[in-house]
Amino acid sequence: MTRLAIFGYGNLSRGVECAIRQNPDLELAAVFTRRDPARVQILTPGVPVLPAEAAASKKEEIDVLIVCGGSATDLPRLTPALARDFNVIDSFDTHASIPAHFAAVDQAARESGHIAFISVGWDPGLFSVNRLYASAVLPEGSDYTFWGRGVSQGHSDAVRRIPGVLDARQYTIPVPEALERVRRGENPQLTTREKHTRLCYVVAEDGADKAAIERAIVTMPNYFSDYDTTVEFISQEEMARDHAGLPHGGSVIRSGVTGWDKECRETIEYKLTLDSNPQFTASVLAACARAAARMRARGVTGCQTIFDIAPADLSPLGREALLAHML
Repeated sequence: MTRLAIFGYGNLSRGVECAIRQNPDLELAAVFTRRDPARVQILTPGVPVLPAEAAASKKEEIDVLIVCGGSATDLPRLTPALARDFNVIDSFDTHASIPAHFAAVDQAARESGHIAFISVGWDPGLFSVNRLYASAVLPEGSDYTFWGRGVSQGHSDAVRRIPGVLDARQYTIPVPEALERVRRGENPQLTTREKHTRLCYVVAEDGADKAAIERAIVTMPNYFSDYDTTVEFISQEEMARDHAGLPHGGSVIRSGVTGWDKECRETIEYKLTLDSNPQFTASVLAACARAAARMRARGVTGCQTIFDIAPADLSPLGREALLAHML
């Protein structure tokens, strides 16, 4: 039995609870929160909810600590700090900042003799592995990643911070023509605007300047200015009725050639269709926590990524079962 604990409690943490329940070899030992523990209601009966500052006192009872927090400010601070007392795993997803985050966590984990996994989820995570596999198999080719249709939580939050906005959901949508060109093996050179569009549903405050809100959205650098963006204003009732979920997904495609004269076109595609982004991300975290515990038992320390996990370490099945049913 692998004893897991959760640091932080929100959508992702509830997903981790659900994933642990589906894996008989995993056990939830504790939940640590920065809020008042008496006000945090978890799903698993009998598991203690403890203040964050009590975490270190429980380190001997926990095999892997799953750190649930935001990539912008939480995880760059929390994961290195917690790696000094625990084997840790997080879902840090700011792609451009992964090398710096890796370096900080690696230093902390090596100094303390722990193992740490960062950037575990579906992108970065499972999509990363599929990009690696596909580019290794088809060295002459091009990689394409399409996200959606799905809710981008970070982009939605950026819209909600605009003055006059009460609530917002932002959907990332692949451009169908671009997706089909890639699937046909054309290897097109595509700009950011040619690959995805963005659709924003916005609930505005009474009397808010909707034209100003729309202008602020479509011109927002690093979020919307490089995309064709549509803004639709709806009521709070419509938001609650039609946009309460957090679906997402996408495809990783490698289009390449094989043969002596490169006469054969080959395409590899890996696709996800998700009802819940946080629930699925949590399921990846749970599987990787199992792998982290196994690797630490073999003496591995320092920061690792999903690239470093042998596939067999993710599975609860033993080698004989894997050979008989998976290979």
